[in-house]
Amino acid sequence: MPSETAVYTHGHHESVLRSHRWRSAANSAAYLLPELRRGTDLLDVGCGPGTITADLAALVAPGTVTAVDASAGILDEAREVAARRGADTIRFAIADVHRLDFPDASFDVVHAHQVLQHVGDPVRALGEMRRVCRPGGTVAVRDSDYAAFAWYPQVPGLDAWLELYRRVARANGGEPDAGRRLYSWARRVGFSDITATATSWCFATSDERAWWSGLWADRTTASAYARLAVDGGHATTGELTAIADAWREWGSRDDAWFMVPHGELLCRR
Repeated sequence: MPSETAVYTHGHHESVLRSHRWRSAANSAAYLLPELRRGTDLLDVGCGPGTITADLAALVAPGTVTAVDASAGILDEAREVAARRGADTIRFAIADVHRLDFPDASFDVVHAHQVLQHVGDPVRALGEMRRVCRPGGTVAVRDSDYAAFAWYPQVPGLDAWLELYRRVARANGGEPDAGRRLYSWARRVGFSDITATATSWCFATSDERAWWSGLWADRTTASAYARLAVDGGHATTGELTAIADAWREWGSRDDAWFMVPHGELLCRR
């Protein structure tokens, strides 16, 4: 089975982690929570800084949570989050979702949030998640869908941002419009008992607008995404600066509103 071939578009710049650290089980995995029980053994794929992981661990304890990510550095931060919260049922490991180093039927629940949009072969990745899930267990996945993002007012620079981001993500081997494709991918893997839903994040208060526009303005000029955009010939530094300015302009508007839709699946093994 081949290893991961896609490049993680966002990287782990502070502007990226500013968003990832905000995520919780409540705002990013609510569709999964009714499935969880005390004593459940759970695999969290692509755990990032571990804020969702720690929430899930609190819900399934004394069941164990295995948190994996492709980046050793981000796992160090996830360990710190777990330690601060006293989440001593979590173990951590580096892993490639295309080739999970676990026996068949190892976990009751296998969870991945915002992962499949970034991998080289999402169907193979889902197949691996299915393989390590026990019969009667659940594979839970949630991904955003960039083409369905919506905002007001229609600041022209944000149209340029969306077109550029989708182009860079695909050049890196990912699929930014993953949310709408999850159901199809799961069927190709062989899942037949699938509950498909969709939920969204919405940013509309003054604090939310400032936070969301600020992190994307910074991400556009200072993160791995910015470097990949320039190195790949997709944009100049001047064009990225103009897009960052558009983000700040949007965030300064009192009537600004932004929606991030997500597809989500519960696939029963």
